[in-house]
Amino acid sequence: QVQLVESGGGLVQAGGSLRLSCAASGGTFSSYAMGWFRQTPGKEREFVALISRSVTYTSYADSVKGRFTISRDNAKNMAYLQMNTLKPEDTAVYYCAARRSPELGHAVNNYDYWGQGTQVTVSS
Repeated sequence: QVQLVESGGGLVQAGGSLRLSCAASGGTFSSYAMGWFRQTPGKEREFVALISRSVTYTSYADSVKGRFTISRDNAKNMAYLQMNTLKPEDTAVYYCAARRSPELGHAVNNYDYWGQGTQVTVSS
């Protein structure tokens, strides 16, 4: 059983940056692929980015490609999402998630463990 705790959200002006962190405990972190998702009220949770267990592969939603960077530090049991050039439409609750399967997945139901989320608000 893996526990995930996100941090780093907040209020930022458009064009600014934030770095989200996801602290994992209770499992072998390096055996999980990690993903970031986001959700706004009334909408389904959507894929943002993922990173493979060995850090060799990353994937991004088209809406964040070139602005967001996912990373992980397996020695520290941490995953990160660096968000640059933020836009008002990036406003959402951001969740990190862990996937047991060695195969990579972009769907919400591909992931086995979830954090509680952290709010990101981008003002115009």
